[in-house]
Amino acid sequence: MPDICLYFHVHQPTRLRHYTVFDIGKNDNYFDDERNLFYLERIARKCYVPANKVLLDSINRFDGKFKFAFSITGTIIEQLEQFYPNVLESFRALVDTGCVELFDETYYHSLSSLISEKEFNRQVKQHNKKFKNVFGVRPNVFRNTEALYSNDIAKAVEKMGYKAMVCEGLDHILDWRSPNFVYRAKDSNLRVLMRNYKLADDIAFRFSSRDWAEWPLKADKYASWLSAIQGQCINLFMDYETFGEHHWEDTGIFNFLGSLPGEALKYPQLSFSTPSEIISKHEPVDEIDIPYYSSWADVNRDLSAWLENDMQKHAFEEIKSLEQTMMKKKNSQQLANWRKLQTSDHFYYMCTKWFADGDVHKYFNHYNTPYDAYLNYMNVLTDFKSRLK
Repeated sequence: MPDICLYFHVHQPTRLRHYTVFDIGKNDNYFDDERNLFYLERIARKCYVPANKVLLDSINRFDGKFKFAFSITGTIIEQLEQFYPNVLESFRALVDTGCVELFDETYYHSLSSLISEKEFNRQVKQHNKKFKNVFGVRPNVFRNTEALYSNDIAKAVEKMGYKAMVCEGLDHILDWRSPNFVYRAKDSNLRVLMRNYKLADDIAFRFSSRDWAEWPLKADKYASWLSAIQGQCINLFMDYETFGEHHWEDTGIFNFLGSLPGEALKYPQLSFSTPSEIISKHEPVDEIDIPYYSSWADVNRDLSAWLENDMQKHAFEEIKSLEQTMMKKKNSQQLANWRKLQTSDHFYYMCTKWFADGDVHKYFNHYNTPYDAYLNYMNVLTDFKSRLK
């Protein structure tokens, strides 16, 4: 009897404003509140508000049998607090039902796990504190930025006290094994939940594709696929913007989301569970050994979304090199700016990949080219570094 584990990631970055060489030394206002508000209004209207309503209705309709999980970055919480507190309240209402689990992650959706373990810990603790203040909870499960994972990251996460972590269910990692079981990190007691990317991407990427052989995807058909799964859990992890933004309302995505719980619960062997319930119910079946970095980003599922070309590598090494300087500073605003500049989206915008990944990198991207993104970032960083002196 596999448990269906639905998890949605909620994030929007703090975008940089257009910053030229002529701004260097004259203006330390790096972030574009107007553009951030533009995107936030659109996403709140198209995704957060209607999707939260659908999910809350399902929780109430099925009397606690429908459960799922969120991870919500610190940057999107800050934006909702400032511009849309009523939307943040709707997330709080979902958590208050007791049917929604929250994951911890880095506050800034950053690549801090690639900077140092200390900085990684600091940002996770900041996120944890924010969750305590906003939602009154302390998560037991961790999800690193874009499911970034390795044996070393897993060890760092276990040392911070988490019981489980999310990982992409890559074929070359699993080999003959299935993602539909609980695993254990190498030389660790940390539980690992592997994303079933094939089933998750049927919703996240293929749902509205008329070229897909399974289009149109209805909830009863999808539930029948889930009913045929053998294992302990079916981990369906995806971006929350899947609902209403990546797939617009007229595709039927909200009808699908609202119908799925009822269709799945028609099968006696299926149930919905939170990640914490799954790891308490099921023992790990094997150990997962991932000595290199993996992620759920793009077709390569590695670091190449952020650190493949020379622009990305240079920008990241520059921001990384400031860690020791920043730890000596007492300026909280400068520290916040430094961490906002670590947000993975900035490096994503510099990506020069093409073909399948190209459309992904263009999504919510306000730059015309990756080179524009790099130049803008480096202009900001040049001014930021000059002010540290």
